[in-house]
Amino acid sequence: METFQSLLARELSRALAAAGLLAAGDVVPATDARFGDYQTNAALILAKQRGENPRQLAQQIIDQLDVAEWSAPPTIAGAGFINFTILPKALAAKAAELLQDDRLGVPLAERRHKIVIDFGSPNVAKPMHVGHIRSTVLGDALARIATFLGHEVIRDNHIGDWGTQFGMVIYGWKNLLDRAALARDPIAELVRIYKAANALGAADPAVREACREELVRLQAGDAENLRIWNECVALSLKEFEAAYEILGIHYDIQRGESFYNDRLPAIVERLCASGLAERSEGAICVFFRDIPELADKPCLIQKRDGGFNYATTDIATVDYRVRDLGADTVWIVTGAPQQLHFRQIFEIARREGYTADCRHITHGSILGEDRKLMKTRSGENVALRDVLDEAVVRAKKIVEEKNPDLAEAEKNAIAQTIGIGAVKYADLAQYRMTDYIFSWERMLSFQGNTAPYLQNAYVRIRSIFRKAGERFSLPNELILTEPAELNLARRLAQFAETVPQVLHDFRPNILANYLFELANAFHSFYEACPVLKADEPARATRLALCELTARILQRGLDFLGIGVPEKM
Repeated sequence: METFQSLLARELSRALAAAGLLAAGDVVPATDARFGDYQTNAALILAKQRGENPRQLAQQIIDQLDVAEWSAPPTIAGAGFINFTILPKALAAKAAELLQDDRLGVPLAERRHKIVIDFGSPNVAKPMHVGHIRSTVLGDALARIATFLGHEVIRDNHIGDWGTQFGMVIYGWKNLLDRAALARDPIAELVRIYKAANALGAADPAVREACREELVRLQAGDAENLRIWNECVALSLKEFEAAYEILGIHYDIQRGESFYNDRLPAIVERLCASGLAERSEGAICVFFRDIPELADKPCLIQKRDGGFNYATTDIATVDYRVRDLGADTVWIVTGAPQQLHFRQIFEIARREGYTADCRHITHGSILGEDRKLMKTRSGENVALRDVLDEAVVRAKKIVEEKNPDLAEAEKNAIAQTIGIGAVKYADLAQYRMTDYIFSWERMLSFQGNTAPYLQNAYVRIRSIFRKAGERFSLPNELILTEPAELNLARRLAQFAETVPQVLHDFRPNILANYLFELANAFHSFYEACPVLKADEPARATRLALCELTARILQRGLDFLGIGVPEKM
């Protein structure tokens, strides 16, 4: 099923060729609805290249266009834009077609890839905090959409389970552990003993040396230290899984940094043998002397004492994902501060001959009301579980105010859907590189671009069908006459055009904005066009538009990892 955008683009390319104008033709949604639904600036681009009048070129193109099946006669606007207005009969036919399509018109990707998406990435022996929201929900949304578009997706949780901090954790476990506290709140107790050991080490060189020795024993495979480390990992994974269950997140594989330990010596040996790495001041580094912005930023892959670091592990990780998993595409979703690191890692992979498309998908930060990184009053990171629990509590208060007669279990389920959805949507509705202020009042509002507003639109539609009190059968033909009907149908047809765009620059906010505009169009339609009280055939057409709107709202929110309740 082709979209209007792809149909017009295909016809534009044919018309350009017929006019002897060898150029690619791009068709995009119109920036101003007063001039039509779609537009192309092909004439402007050609005019600049050829030194000709763009409006005259636009007319030459229009003379070759054959779009009467879908569009009113194309018009020229401004300096030479060609505008297209979709015909009411074409909108009606498209809506009827979408109602019969499980994919709601969304095409499969022309080229399909095997994609490893690395997102989430919490650290063992540390609580997941509010900052983990961005990588986790962004990566999940991209994975959901890529899967729907036909790509083979492997979701990888790259867990921080190795490093110098474990010397202090193990020292703290052996000397400072409170077993009762560990049973009550494992992560809090692991954090406490780590901080205590760190503080003791800062004040006492003997403790600092003892922590270092514990790390050396762990790295050498000491049985007791490995047992403690494994227990720390297991306790952390249990805590992570509890958060992921609340968020509705799943992973296909979870590979900690420790998984790659055995591969690291061979990585360094290989890079040295190929001449990509060299010894410098006792350490082994990869230099990028031919890249100006990296010329003074070598990548350290083995320290002077023989130890390895994150860069070595991440080179091994690329190896594993491409060679072992067979990925031709790797997306790593982490914060912007790691841009230099991954630029180096991907450049090393390129120099080694890897052809996989490796992308670092960066994101901004979540800020408190003071516009600084969100912290507790004591200056600690805000725990993710605390945020999620608070979201559900606040959502339940709203549910109880709006619908106090619901059963308790139903209130709890609805509150979970609204609260967690609100947190996710507040993040995904932003451009990923934008820092945003975390505001309970704004994210849980039923007004504006929020998840509750979109969920409420879905609930309103479901209530229409409950009031109808009859089984709804889809009409074979829709008849659109009212401006609000046409506007809603136009928005519904754009869903299939919007979803693939998300992956172009990894921007779920494009989909969120579309869903918000769709909900606005529905509410305008609902106010202007009676549904159940309308006479036939308007009643059947309007019910069909309601049904299609509900399906698209539900599917679109699901792509963002957000559920919809049947009642609110």
